[in-house]
Amino acid sequence: MEKIDVNQMSPLVWAYIGDSIYEQYIREYLVTNTKYKPHKLHIEATKFVKASAQSKILQMLEKDLNEEELDILRRTRNTQNHHLPKNSSVKEYMYATAFEGIIGYLYLTKQTNRLNEILDKIGAMPLPPYIKEIFLP
Repeated sequence: MEKIDVNQMSPLVWAYIGDSIYEQYIREYLVTNTKYKPHKLHIEATKFVKASAQSKILQMLEKDLNEEELDILRRTRNTQNHHLPKNSSVKEYMYATAFEGIIGYLYLTKQTNRLNEILDKIGAMPLPPYIKEIFLP
């Protein structure tokens, strides 16, 4: 199989993989830090991975992003996506996609330390109450 240059991929591909990496992170966090049953785990994880929550997280993280990450944010947010959001505004959906794009790009470029640093910051943020309770059960 031919190895593809990450920088030549569509930003939506970064977001595609970023979505799965971020959801895995949230699920693992909930499983290791709560005693929730599977149904409750799903409900709580959904609160954190929905577009409106990811959009808020990215807006709080934005000041801590480096130039490369800000470029990834802009490229992913501005990529034409023909998917219409059901439960969020178009702006929230664009920012959520950008958030997933950053996560995916860092993962695909094997910037593990930076990826973990960003994910760790999420737990220390002044998040909305419905999200904060996940990190502080």
